[in-house]
Amino acid sequence: MTTSVQTQTSGNAKRAKWVAFLQEYGAQLAFGPALAAMLGSLYYSEIAGFAPCELCWYQRILMYPLTVIILVGIFNEDRMLPKYVLPLSITGMGVSTYHYLLQNHVFGGAQVCSFGVSCSLRYVNIWGFVTIPFMALTAFTMITLLMLATNWAYNQEDPLAEGEEEWNEA
Repeated sequence: MTTSVQTQTSGNAKRAKWVAFLQEYGAQLAFGPALAAMLGSLYYSEIAGFAPCELCWYQRILMYPLTVIILVGIFNEDRMLPKYVLPLSITGMGVSTYHYLLQNHVFGGAQVCSFGVSCSLRYVNIWGFVTIPFMALTAFTMITLLMLATNWAYNQEDPLAEGEEEWNEA
């Protein structure tokens, strides 16, 4: 019985550490991919000279505000941050997935955008599957998962308060 109780206590301690970690650093971790995606898209269009297609613009419209919203949420220590971020990041995942499938000719033909550059054009093709829409999908997915985990952590009881209660009971 003692081993079972020790294992359960150890599991609760690990869970409490994860909750505390995500409550403290979840937003900062989500800020990383948002900033990288924003700077990466600016690099590809402004420095490398790749003209963004219509779907790339939609992804930018969703990603750029995420960077600012997450940063403001970090400074304000806003526990509602996941509720502001998730609609944009989940929508971005949808747009990026659709764009990636267009590039791989799962949907539509070669010229699918209504104006400008074709959405099926591949400026970047690393390892045969990493393209710009794939990079955006990865960033949106990372942000979504981190915000879901952070939201979960925010909804847990305060792990420090639990520890204090156990300390006061002893």
